[in-house]
Amino acid sequence: MLYYARIETLRTLRNKRYAIFVVVFPVALYLINSGIYGEQTAAGGVRQSVYLMVSMACYGALAAAMMSTALPWAQERASGWSDQLRVTPLPGWAVIAVKAGAALLLVLPALALVFAAAVVVAGVSLPAGQWALLVPALWLGTIPFAALGLAIGSLLPPDAAQPAAVAVMFGLSLAGGLWFPVEIMSGPLRAVAAATPVYRYAELGWSVVAGGGLPAAGLLSVLAWAVALGAAAVQAFRRATVRS
Repeated sequence: MLYYARIETLRTLRNKRYAIFVVVFPVALYLINSGIYGEQTAAGGVRQSVYLMVSMACYGALAAAMMSTALPWAQERASGWSDQLRVTPLPGWAVIAVKAGAALLLVLPALALVFAAAVVVAGVSLPAGQWALLVPALWLGTIPFAALGLAIGSLLPPDAAQPAAVAVMFGLSLAGGLWFPVEIMSGPLRAVAAATPVYRYAELGWSVVAGGGLPAAGLLSVLAWAVALGAAAVQAFRRATVRS
C-alpha cells in the first residue's frame, strides 16, 4: 500500500492543473482580497486577513483533494488500470483509502502556501495553540472531498469527470461561504450554506481563529460527511469494476 501511495502522489504532482488551481489560484486570491479588506473586522471579531486566510486555505485544500482524485481516477478507469487493481490483494475500500491518503499529502502544499502568504504578506499572527488546532483540522477535514472526487471519478468518464469536479468544487465553495461571508447572505441562503460540507469544514477553522476552539457540531458533521462520501466512493468503485 505504501508503494502504491507513493506512485499516486508523484503522479499528481506532475499535473499542471494541480499547480494552477490548488497552489497559484488560492494564494493569488488571498493576496488580492486581503490587500483590499484585510484590516476590516470579520465574523468573530477577527481581522478579515485572518478570516480570509481560513477561507482561501479551505478552498485550496478542497480543490487539492478533488483535483488529485476525480480526473486521475477516471483516466485510470478508462485506461483499464482499475481492472488491473482487481487482481491485486487490495480490496475496494483499501484502494479508495490509499487514494484518499495520497490526496491528503497533496493538500499540504495548498495549506502551507496560503498560511505562509498570510504570515509574511498580511502579518497574520496566531497563538501556537491555535495553529496546532487549525492545521490538522483543515488538513484532515478534506477527507470528505477526496472521497467525493473519487466517487465522481468512478462514475464518470474522463471528459465528464473534469468539468463535473470543477463545477462541484466551485459550487460547494460558493454555497459554503468561502467566496462570500455567510453573514451577508439572506436567511434561506444561510440555511443552504449551513447544510453543505464545505461550510462545516471551514467552520472548524473560523471557530479556531476566533478563539472558540473546534466546535463539536462541526467535527461531527465533517466526520459524518467523511463516512457517507467514503462509503459512496467505495460503492461507486465496486460498481465501476463490475461493469468493466
